[in-house]
Amino acid sequence: MVLSKTASESDVSVHSTFASRYVRTSLPRFRMGENSIPKEAAYQIINDELMLDGNPRLNLASFVTTWMEPECDKLIMSSINKNYVDMDEYPVTTELQNRCVNMIAHLFNAPLGESEAAVGVGTVGSSEAIMLAGLAFKRKWQNKRRAEGLPVDKPNIVTGANVQVCWEKFARYFEVELKEVKLRDDYFVMDPEKAVEMVDENTICVAAILGSTLNGEFEDVKRLNDLLVQKNNETGWDTPIHVDAASGGFIAPFLYPELEWDFRLPLVKSINVSGHKYGLVYAGIGWVIWRNKEDLPEELIFHINYLGADQPTFTLNFSKGRSSQVIAQYYQLIRLGFEGYRNIMENCRENMIVLREGLEKTGRFKIVSKDEGVPLVAFSLKDNHCHDEFEISDLLRRYGWIVPAYTMPADAQHVTVLRVVIREDFSHTLAERLVNDIQKVLHELDRLPSKLSSNSTIETQEVENNEKSTVTTKKSALETQREITTIWRKFVMDKKKITGVC
Repeated sequence: MVLSKTASESDVSVHSTFASRYVRTSLPRFRMGENSIPKEAAYQIINDELMLDGNPRLNLASFVTTWMEPECDKLIMSSINKNYVDMDEYPVTTELQNRCVNMIAHLFNAPLGESEAAVGVGTVGSSEAIMLAGLAFKRKWQNKRRAEGLPVDKPNIVTGANVQVCWEKFARYFEVELKEVKLRDDYFVMDPEKAVEMVDENTICVAAILGSTLNGEFEDVKRLNDLLVQKNNETGWDTPIHVDAASGGFIAPFLYPELEWDFRLPLVKSINVSGHKYGLVYAGIGWVIWRNKEDLPEELIFHINYLGADQPTFTLNFSKGRSSQVIAQYYQLIRLGFEGYRNIMENCRENMIVLREGLEKTGRFKIVSKDEGVPLVAFSLKDNHCHDEFEISDLLRRYGWIVPAYTMPADAQHVTVLRVVIREDFSHTLAERLVNDIQKVLHELDRLPSKLSSNSTIETQEVENNEKSTVTTKKSALETQREITTIWRKFVMDKKKITGVC
């Protein structure tokens, strides 16, 4: 949570359980305690509260890595106390970051010479990477416009409505208009033709998504590049492309090596990728790579020397404990190599197929995700008039699964989907188990009254002139909702009594 809240229906104190062996008094919940407590008690109190968190490996909403090898865990813990920003103090960590940048740049087919170093930086996830790339585009556009004596007060970015929220943050924080290509039925990514139509002289870049958060689909970067080259030639502009490969950057090179989406396309000037997604590192590491030095304005790079030597820095924050994530990324790159990454991505795709086919066999779902893209399954009910995807998501939590349900952005907001992300730690067996649990949920929902029972007929006895009359009354939406809620609560309580499930 970005914003904290202190309102709570429970006590304002934190009470110990097994920690009562060390301390008997309760602790204030939102204020620092007056006295110290034993370290065992502090550990036990926090550990007890964390038991109520979900199981990360059953969190199928997240793209973020939830398992790494024990050897890598050891490396992470041994370097967790390093403040990575101090490059002079930790030169080897800096060298490992540079190696990662160059490995990823070559993976993305950056046009590097024999001994030329790649241009890029490690970031705190793809959100910071996108901010940095966006700032570089904005500054380059401003510099060009000022040199031509043109105004620089109305920059814009063209994206699809399916972009991740960090693009909206960039636009709002750095005062750039976000021009979104609306979605439509059965086409849930940015349409290249419509995107290029929206480009004007104030467009600092077009952002293409390699792996939509909504359904995992790769946008057609090659088609976008070709159309934009044509428009640039006609107008004299030089509008570039940024590829947001947060999810797909570590998938496409291994599963779809012939797909042209990266620096093989001349207008692609920068690419971001999340190391903590299919780069197979725990949360907290992203990368942004530029095509060449000219695409990163020098004035955005700061130089400091108060940590011991001249150090260039281009980040939004300063102190960071990201040394461990950089080291973990380097571990994965040398440990797995191209073969290892390809094997893992192929296994994820195979498990995705198992899940997709299992859902199709139920006959109840329409698959919204595509075969080519991030290994995930996005699906919606063929008939959601009686019960919807949100109810399925809620009931699956009883079995431990966290499966998100959400509506598509404009103009496809009438479409609701469920999404299961297939990570390395999601096995064939878990895919089959999930299908079985979804079938159980469907069976339970079939026994419930429809959520759309909005009209009902009630008979009221009115005595008027000694005659009995029947009056048909339409219930209000609020009355109907209360009735459905009452029935639902009764059903859940009855199930608890029978099965003991909470």
